[in-house]
Amino acid sequence: MKAVAKLRNIPMSARKMRLVVNNIRGKDVDDALDILKFTNKESSIWLEKLLLSAISNWENKLNMAYNADDYGLVISKALVDEGSALKRFRPAPQGRAHRIRKRQNHVTLIVENTIAIEGLSEEEE
Repeated sequence: MKAVAKLRNIPMSARKMRLVVNNIRGKDVDDALDILKFTNKESSIWLEKLLLSAISNWENKLNMAYNADDYGLVISKALVDEGSALKRFRPAPQGRAHRIRKRQNHVTLIVENTIAIEGLSEEEE
């Protein structure tokens, strides 16, 4: 059973976000939360909230009948895509103007259980 959580228009460049996402991709959910808690980057705060949301989505998909701790949730896929960029101008020497791009990104996390859930057919998963 898979569950998806998306976070859009994060005011940070995708390159900075990928530095942290690459550390948690493919990890167990508990290990990923520990990594994010002790990572000293702004993107880890955004990702920790998103991962908790993905876990909650997994539980809600099963009508809260199962606990995520018992089924070995893993981050099966983590994507970081560039969003739109706000374009601003800043004064430069000799009366010129330089363009400033304030970048944004979109993050998608997919969590999946490694231990099979009894009573669910493969079509439901």
